[in-house]
Amino acid sequence: MTHGSSGRSGGGDTPSSGLHSVGHSAILHSVTESAIASRATERRLATSSRLTEVSRRLTAERGLTGFTIEEVCSEVGVSRRTFFNYFPSKEDAVFGVDEVDEARRFAEDFLARGSRGWSAVLDDLMDSIRGFAEHVGLNADDHVVFMRVLEREPKLLARFIGQGRLRDAAIVELVALREGVAHDDRNARAAVAIISTVMNSVGSRLTDPHVSEHFAEELDATLAAIRVVLDTAVLDPAATNPAALDPAATNPERASR
Repeated sequence: MTHGSSGRSGGGDTPSSGLHSVGHSAILHSVTESAIASRATERRLATSSRLTEVSRRLTAERGLTGFTIEEVCSEVGVSRRTFFNYFPSKEDAVFGVDEVDEARRFAEDFLARGSRGWSAVLDDLMDSIRGFAEHVGLNADDHVVFMRVLEREPKLLARFIGQGRLRDAAIVELVALREGVAHDDRNARAAVAIISTVMNSVGSRLTDPHVSEHFAEELDATLAAIRVVLDTAVLDPAATNPAALDPAATNPERASR
C-alpha cells in the first residue's frame, strides 16, 4: 500500500487493521513485561527471604557477632555485593523487611480505599496486615527462630520494640489523614491500639500449627471477638461492670449504711 492510499485495494493493511495490530502488540508487550516483572519480583523475594532465614538462624545459634556476611552469602549462594543490594547490614537482614518499601505499599493501599467510617478503618488495616503476611510468608518456624534471636540479642529486641512504636505512631497519622481528623485523634489511636492487640494476641499463639496455618482467619476471628466484647459493653454496661447496677459493690462504706 502506497503512502496516502485509502487501503481499499492491493490487499494491504487498512489503517484500522494497522491500529489493531499495534494495539495487540502493545497488549502483548504489557503482559510480557508484567510477567517478567512478576518473575523478577518473585526471585528477589525468594533471595531476600533466604538471606533473612540464614541470618536469623545463625544469629539464634551464635549471636549477631558470631558469623560473617560472607558465611551468609556462601550458604545462600550469592555474592557479598548481592547481599548489600538487599540489606545494608546483618541486623537489617535479620529483620528481613524493607521498611521504607513496605510502609509505602501500606500507605498507598490504605489511603486508596478512602474514608468509610471507623469500622472500615479496622477492616482496612486488617486487610493490609493480611496482605503483608501473605507477601512475606509468615510461618511458625520462622516465628520461633525470630523469638530466639530477640531473646539472645537485647540490641535487636530494643530495635524491634522501637520499630513497633514508630510504626504504630505512623499508622495513627495515616488513619488521621484518611479520616480527616487531628493527628492525635482518640479514635485514630484507638483503632491502631485495637489492631496492635489483635496482632499481639495472634502472634503469641503463632507456634500453634493451626494458628500459623490459618493466620488470616485467626486475625479475623480475634478482631470479631473484640468487637463482640466492645458491643456488649456498650449495649449492657452492667455485663462488664457490676457496679453500674450496684454502686455498693465498689463502695463498702455505702453498703454498710
